[in-house]
Amino acid sequence: MMPELSDRRRPIRVLIIDDTRTIRGLIRAHLDQDRRLVVVGEAGDPYEARSLIKSLNPDVLTLDVEMPRMSGLEFLDKLMRLRPMPVVMVSTRTTEQSDDAIRALTLGAVECIDLRALRSGGRRAVNLADTLVMAAGARTAGRVVSQSGSPTAEFVWNEKFVLIGSSTGGVEALTTIFADYPQNCPPTLVAQHMPAHFLTSFAKRLDASCAPRVLLAEGGERPEQGTIYLAPGGATHMALGGRIAPSLQLLTDDESEVYVPSVEVLFKSAEVRAKSTIAVLLTGMGRDGAAAMLGLRNAGSHTIAQSGESAVVDGMPKAAREIGAACEVSHLSDIAGRILSAASS
Repeated sequence: MMPELSDRRRPIRVLIIDDTRTIRGLIRAHLDQDRRLVVVGEAGDPYEARSLIKSLNPDVLTLDVEMPRMSGLEFLDKLMRLRPMPVVMVSTRTTEQSDDAIRALTLGAVECIDLRALRSGGRRAVNLADTLVMAAGARTAGRVVSQSGSPTAEFVWNEKFVLIGSSTGGVEALTTIFADYPQNCPPTLVAQHMPAHFLTSFAKRLDASCAPRVLLAEGGERPEQGTIYLAPGGATHMALGGRIAPSLQLLTDDESEVYVPSVEVLFKSAEVRAKSTIAVLLTGMGRDGAAAMLGLRNAGSHTIAQSGESAVVDGMPKAAREIGAACEVSHLSDIAGRILSAASS
């Protein structure tokens, strides 16, 4: 699936940041083959990068994790606080050490690319150029600050379930939302486009950073208050099933869906319980979940789409807004509060 590409006429200006000259050359060689991109500079460490960012004003950066004088993640943290801009991590550590990938995405990186995919060649190698084009059009306005206050135990659940779909930019968005969830939050099911091994690390990171329990769905469990369930991805989609009592189901992918896990599958599965469902569509490329969200709204669900100005990539929520699938449109900083309001008695 090709990413949505920028319609800008001039080439996208790329700064490569990596301490190894051969790796910088490898990345440059791949990017030089694409007319949409031009490499305007290379930096061997974050201090050199800081100077080049000021003088060259690139549109997007590639950034390694392991570098001398300052790690790539530390530099990313400082950059997103002081001068937010699109960053794509290109490193072996963002796969081998998937905790680093999750931390990078939480800090504001648009995407993570496995350096070994460039080394090995093949069809995967072209993804870096497409990813950089997509990233250059992403919104990076700095870390979102929650406005709904600290999590509170005063929340009283009205027995409605929450379904959330997200893709590019979703790690940061979900982290922001769940930071405002109380310990006794409504049962929440999440389909986030992400490889399975990243989802495992993401679930652990969320579980350690927010008040409710966060875990990967195993299938067969009944959604409980105070728990957030992430679709495990891999070869399975997550659905809300059960004829009488609701339960989580894992459905084997039959290749009819573009994304695994699919937001469309998750949302569509809840139509029989639409009046007991709140559906939320967050940042991401494409249209996954928009049509099913419209079905939920028409069947009686309360539906929320993230606002365009607060989405890293305004694809999925925009698609929902355009077809009238959203009952309300909310800035990311307000979404937790809107969910809790709709899920409380």
